[in-house]
Order: sequence, then structure tokens, then C-alpha cells
Amino acid sequence: MRDAVYPFRARFDLARISRISRRLKAMSDADFDAEIARSRVRLRRDVLSDRSRRHGVALVCETIFRTLGLRPHNVQIRGALAMLRGALIEMDTGEGKTITAALSAATAALAGIPTHVITVNNYLAERDAENLGPIYERLGLRLGVILEDSSPDDRRSTYRCDIVYASNTEIAFDYLRDRIDFGREGPLGTRAKLRRIAEPETTKPPVMRGLPFAIVDEADSVFVDEARTPLIISRRSDPEAEAVWTGIALDIARALRRDKDFILIGDEKRLRLTDTGRQTIADLAREHTGIWESPIRREEVVSQALSVLYIFKNGEQYLVNDGKVQIVDEYTGRLQPDRSWSDGLHQLVEASEGVEITGQNLVIARMTYQRFFRRYVRLSGMTGTAKEVKRELLTVFRLNTVRIPPRVRSRLRFRLPRVFRTKTQKWAHVVREVSREVSLGRPVLIGTRSVAASREVSEMLTEAKLEHDVLNAETVEESSRIIAAAGQGGRITVATNMAGRGVDISLEEDVVKAGGLHVVLTERHDAGRIDRQLAGRAGRRGEPGSVSTILSLEDALLDVISATASKLISQLPVVSLAVRLRLFDRAQKRAEKMHARARQDLVRQDRRLNQLLSFVGGME
Repeated sequence: MRDAVYPFRARFDLARISRISRRLKAMSDADFDAEIARSRVRLRRDVLSDRSRRHGVALVCETIFRTLGLRPHNVQIRGALAMLRGALIEMDTGEGKTITAALSAATAALAGIPTHVITVNNYLAERDAENLGPIYERLGLRLGVILEDSSPDDRRSTYRCDIVYASNTEIAFDYLRDRIDFGREGPLGTRAKLRRIAEPETTKPPVMRGLPFAIVDEADSVFVDEARTPLIISRRSDPEAEAVWTGIALDIARALRRDKDFILIGDEKRLRLTDTGRQTIADLAREHTGIWESPIRREEVVSQALSVLYIFKNGEQYLVNDGKVQIVDEYTGRLQPDRSWSDGLHQLVEASEGVEITGQNLVIARMTYQRFFRRYVRLSGMTGTAKEVKRELLTVFRLNTVRIPPRVRSRLRFRLPRVFRTKTQKWAHVVREVSREVSLGRPVLIGTRSVAASREVSEMLTEAKLEHDVLNAETVEESSRIIAAAGQGGRITVATNMAGRGVDISLEEDVVKAGGLHVVLTERHDAGRIDRQLAGRAGRRGEPGSVSTILSLEDALLDVISATASKLISQLPVVSLAVRLRLFDRAQKRAEKMHARARQDLVRQDRRLNQLLSFVGGME
């Protein structure tokens, strides 16, 4: 669906749907219920043609009004129709993506297509299913929710429903576990297949019933930001054995000399051993056996140990909670307690932090989100920020991006950015600006890039005696409460990246009069989309709002460009704002290109693997 053609088609669709809606509005409840029954037969016979899509969406719109008292807006109808045609829609924050997804899901389910509505976490899946349940019930559709504590039997029953709400993690791991049981993943694949043939009565049916149609919320986060995140099912190794080699690896890494034994490549956040370093490792490892006798293995292990010592930081890539190392998602700021780094990296971090070392996850099966979502027969999605990656979405997932214009013109105002020399100056200015906005009765949302930065600004606010809430990986459990209160007059909320994403910030009437929510971006992120998402928390649905960008030349993003160039600029007596901002633009573009290149490499590797496996008979 080309962007130039879409507005004309949308106007035609809306006119037809309006005509159908007028007929449905005039029906009594009994006649309307009879119309639902007739429509289900008609839609299943004429599966998602243009005519059936329009009729299905009109029917669901009327059902939403009769059950919840809400009349879907034209932008939501346009978004639903685009997704039913297999597009990814870009809708501004606050335009009602939850209802838009319900329109698409219900229409597809009425046409007999099992539909998965995929959210970024379990809380949103449960919330949306609960709020929209009456709509699906009135339409005669069965609704299910997959949660973290759902048993295999419960999951199997849920996937038989017409519409299933689940997080991307839950649904992807269910698919991977089914593949292992069915014998299509893992080292015991052939044996499992033979067992299913020889002893069919002893094997359980798969949990899922295929991948028919998916509607992915916050699609940029799932398809792009988490594209390289491996989904791994594993078994545990012996923790005592892990403690031995990690201790040796860290001791050797600490003995190596920077710039002589290894070189730290700051812009790519990686290390490279020198020939001298390899010889040093060989000399230090001579007294040890096992993995230390293999040059390749010992150099790999020590390189990882160096990364732990020089690149990984507590409060950025991970946190230590209750004596356990927990990964922090780089893009969402959420804790990932059920995930661990592979190839011994997690155990090295544990050893460096002095906490109990756990067993290593030895991989049984693995898959990436890229590979998983490409397997859906029909795929669509929605997000607030997609234009920056629309070419990649088309290439990888064959998803055309359609921009849905906002219902009300935005009143969001962007202030002139400020770039200070040091972080101390930046945080001092942030506190002054926050104090000024709060005195006017406005709520303020402060966006930070890492948990460490959120702690730093929190300490500054506490010193200034400004009460505030902190929403980061450490407080994710309270996200709904914190975000729900973030629109109250005088409220200050510090949020890591897009923590709380998917939850509305509702403004009080007095706050709207005072100028709405004020957002402060304290760092640029690797992806400009995330800056745009954070800024979009203000000025929703035509409400007033403002955004300030307050940066410093010591911010982490500038690490990806030449250290010499950034240091030289920071030492000049006078540097114009334009030059400083150009430095950040250059760093952000380089980071985006670097991440995009890595995702493209992953797609190429996946396609090569598919070709090799199909040649030897290892694929489906």
C-alpha cells in the first residue's frame, strides 16, 4: 500500500463504513445480535476482502459503542483497516492504539483467523484484555491471555481462543518450546521426531496452533530495538565449575595492560587483543588445564572478562538486586530478571560483582525476534515512531509503514536545546528548569538514558528539596501507579528511557490550563526514535505541552565518535550551539547506522543458515 495512494483509499473506506454504520445504529439490540451472527458467516466466506473488512470494522465499531459507550474515531478506523491489509501504522501517542488494535483483532477473528495481539509486557496484555473483554464477548469471540505463571495446559487452552493477548517474550518462547518438543530445534531433534512417530499416544499436542495473524504493539521496539535479542532455551551447568574459571579469567584480565595487551575501541564498545596480549594470556594460563589449553577458548574468555571490567557498568547494562545480577534492557530501561547473557558472560559479571555465581545456560535452542515474526502468515503492527526505520521494516518483515494523521493538531512546543560542557552544569540547569515549571503548577517528566543517570538526577532533586518519583528498572513494579500520577500538577517523574511506555499520562484540568506536561530530555539516545517517543508523552490528543533538551559534552552518546574530536571541542573557549548540536547529530547517526548494520548482518546470517539447513534436510 503506497503512502500516496492510502489517503484516497482511506476516504473511500470511511464513506462506505459510515453508510454501514448508519444502518447498524438503527437496529435494536436483538436485531444487532442477529446481524453479528449473520456477519460471522459472511466474513468467514469472504475472508478479509475489501468489502468484508469494511463491514467487519463497522460492526465492531457499533459493538464498542453498545458495550463501552465509546465511538471509535476515524483515525482509529483508518489505522485498523491499514493493519488488516498487512501494514505497520504510525500513530501519535495518545491517539488510541488500544481500540485500533481491538478493531483489527475482532474483524480478523470474525473472519475465522486466530489473532495474536502482542504487547511489550504482561501488564499491558492483561490490562487490555480485561478492558476489551466485553466487546469480544458481545461479538461471540473467545478471548485468552497468556501470563508468566500460565501452565502448559492453560496455555494450550488459551491458544485455542479466537483472540490471544500476550507479551512478545511469552509468545515467542511458547513457539520455541513447541519446536523443541516437535523435534525441529535442538540437538535431539531427530530422536524426538522418531519418538512422536513410534509412540504418538505418549506425546502431548503442541501448545500453539500455528502463527496465523499478529498485531504487534510498540512494533519499533519489538522489530528493531529487540531484533538481535536471542530467545534461548537452555539447561544449567555446575555453578562450582563456573566459579573456578571465571576467577581465573578475571585475574588474567586484570593483569593485562591497556593499549599494550589490548585496545579498547570506545565507539563500538568492544575490545581487541594485541599479539603481545595473546602471548601474555598464554604465559599466565600455562599452569591451568581445561579450557585454558585451547588458544581460541582462553582468548575468548579473557576478552569477555575485559569487557566486564572496562565496558559493562552497574546501573547501565545491569543491576545487582538481592544478590543477583539482572539485565537492564538498553532501550526500554526495564529489568529482565529471567534473562542472562550467554557464553559465560553472565557468570563473569557475577564474579566481578562478588555475588553468588549461577550455573551457565547451555543452549538447547535459540531464535531471534526477527526470525520468529517473519514466520507469521499475516503480520501487522503499530507504533508512535516508525518513519526512521520504515525501509528496514519493509526489507526484513515486508511491512509497509502507513502514517495515520492525528485527530487533533498537535500543540506540543519544542524549546531551543541547551548543551553544557559538563554533566554537573547540565544537572544544575535541569533542577532549575524543573523547579520553575513546577512552580507554575505543571507536571514534569525527566527522561534519562540509564539507571545510573536516573539516580544522579534523583539525588540532585532531593538536595533541592523537590519531591519526585523515579521510574526505572528498579521500580518497574510500580510503573502503572507512577505514570498514572505523572499528570498531576507539580508532580515530578524521573523515567529511564521509555519506562512506563504504553500507559497514558492523564492531565488534570488545572494542568491543561497551566500549559500541560513538560518533558525534559537529559540525553540523546542511540536511536532518534526513542527521543521522539519520550517527547511524545507530552502534547497528546491536542493537549498543550512542551519539551526541553538539555545535554552535556560528557554524555555517553558522544563516545561513538572520535574521542579526540569531542575532547578538542570541549576544550575550546567558545563553541557555538550549532556546532555542539551537530556533534550530537553525527554521533546519533553513527550509532543508528552501526545498530542497523548489525541487524542486517543478522538477517543475512539467518537466510544463509536457512539455505544450509534446507540443503541437508534440517528445516521444516
